[in-house]
Amino acid sequence: MARPNPQLTAQQLVESRFPECEAAFLAGSVIRGEGTPTSDLDIVIVTTRPEAPYRESLVFEGWPVEAFVHSQESIRRYFASDAAGRRPMLPMMCAEGILVRSQHGLGEAIKAEAQALLDAGPVALTPEERDNYRYALTDLLDDFEGCDKAEELYYIAPEVAALAVEFHLAFQGRWIARGKWIPRVLRALNPILADRLTAALEAVYHRHDKVELSTFADMVLAPAGGRLFAGYHRAGKRPD
Repeated sequence: MARPNPQLTAQQLVESRFPECEAAFLAGSVIRGEGTPTSDLDIVIVTTRPEAPYRESLVFEGWPVEAFVHSQESIRRYFASDAAGRRPMLPMMCAEGILVRSQHGLGEAIKAEAQALLDAGPVALTPEERDNYRYALTDLLDDFEGCDKAEELYYIAPEVAALAVEFHLAFQGRWIARGKWIPRVLRALNPILADRLTAALEAVYHRHDKVELSTFADMVLAPAGGRLFAGYHRAGKRPD
């Protein structure tokens, strides 16, 4: 059964469940034209409700909905937190989202702030962060290359791929990605590298061939100094 228009549904949801909201954004795969039969509606709500921020999942007019409910203060705080973690999901939703409601220009102002944050890019990796990535990927590669059980290999391989791409993006000064966003972001940055990673994972799953994925990981590690084990040191947290 066809579901109603997503933008109209979002407007109706805002009017019925968040009538006091000051701004609302409809985001996600549906508005990008990438929706599937299981896609939901991602809606960012900016409200004066004292219980914000919170996240709520619901079904409205046949659509599964993820509502990300914020105050003006919390949405900017989450922007900063996402940026610090180099994974700006909330700013992306606001920047690319369709404005469903905007009072006194607040929606436009938040959208502009989100876009400016995305355009500025993440902060550069510190030497310590760089070496932490190198060590973690080296350690994971040791497990991967020494693995002789297929069922274990199938779980280690995607971890290697995900960490290698995360490190590559962070080292290149790009926002990082996880899950289904990994191939999308990597392909936008370097289609050839994306093809190599896909081929490397196919080699693991189809032939139990580990060479291509190890080669891929070493290729992204090389500009940062390669694998790191001997000499790695990480200080532990001390009590205040």
